Amino acid sequence: MQASCSQLHDPPGTASDDAPASQCVHPSRSTEGSSFHTGDIHIQINSGPKEHPENPSSRNTRSGACSCAHGCAHTRFRSHSHSEARPPEDFATESGEHGGGSFSEFRYLFKWLQKSLPYILILGIKLVMQHITGISLGIGLLTTFMYANKSIVNQVFLRERSSKIQCAWLLVFLAGSSILLYYTFHSESLYYSLIFLNPTLDQLSFWEVLWIVGITDFILKFFFMGLKCLILLVPSFIMPFKSKGYWYMLLEELCQCYRIFVPIPVWFRYLISYGEFGNVTRWSLGILLALLYLILKLLDFFGHLRTFRQVLRVFFTRPSYGVPASKRQCSDADGICSICQAEFQKPVLLICQHIFCEECITLWFNREKTCPLCRTVISDRINKWKDGATSLHLQIY
Repeated sequence: MQASCSQLHDPPGTASDDAPASQCVHPSRSTEGSSFHTGDIHIQINSGPKEHPENPSSRNTRSGACSCAHGCAHTRFRSHSHSEARPPEDFATESGEHGGGSFSEFRYLFKWLQKSLPYILILGIKLVMQHITGISLGIGLLTTFMYANKSIVNQVFLRERSSKIQCAWLLVFLAGSSILLYYTFHSESLYYSLIFLNPTLDQLSFWEVLWIVGITDFILKFFFMGLKCLILLVPSFIMPFKSKGYWYMLLEELCQCYRIFVPIPVWFRYLISYGEFGNVTRWSLGILLALLYLILKLLDFFGHLRTFRQVLRVFFTRPSYGVPASKRQCSDADGICSICQAEFQKPVLLICQHIFCEECITLWFNREKTCPLCRTVISDRINKWKDGATSLHLQIY
């Protein structure tokens, strides 16, 4: 025997105000005095309390109805609670979708780059082919500079054991590289830039300006490195090792000061070239940019001038790091220099009472400010460039 749910709408005026319009009826077990056949539908019509007397079957039916109503209400409550608990899940889902969207954008960008890589390589090869001369020349100048700079530093470090043949070879190599470069591009008269003149080019583009300024900067480095090679070739009885260090430092500072002013004519011509179009606005803008460039160059020079004055003071005063040591003091120190592990040559006693060779301690203080043994501060400054090194900085503006 099965029971089903049915809805019954009361006729107007017959139902009470508090009676529900529809009632869900659940199947109930057979009781005494009542029997149902298969397929029968049991429908309970609610009425007011005065219309039907109380009986057990009606009470059971009402209790079942109440249970059904309670169950339906409980079900609706759980459904409502579940719906109220959904917004955080939805928010988490939206956050996950947002993170997934960002990841998908990066993945799309990666796929685009992967697909575009062959075309980028083709354009890069075309660009290299168009500027193959400038790129090859830049690589050649850089390798020449690195080789010569390292070789000069090594020869300065060797002091009396430096090879005169190696120094002469470096001098010839640097001079030959510079002459060959200017001879190859003799039609442009690039050497004019060394004497603050513009090369013989009708119109300068941005890349041509960088090319000219870069070549001129390397040539100036080669020139002053050649002067350092000449100093290396001077015998020690004419110019002692300590004096050579001050000359290296002075030459490097002079080179840097000169390199500050060399690019000015080329860049000034490029910036003021806006006036060639005959437009007053462009001409005024070119003049303004050129004047601003000159002001910045002057500020740069004044900032470097302070360092140059300190170098001149050191060059002429030749500060000493200690006093000559006596034979007794040298014998107390076992007569061996802890730097070169040989007998003292012109021993110098520092303020920390440690003794070293004059040339050894001079070379040490070219890079450090403290005693090699006790780390007591001896010098208040590091004397740069006294080891014969040349600045790697490229002055392109």
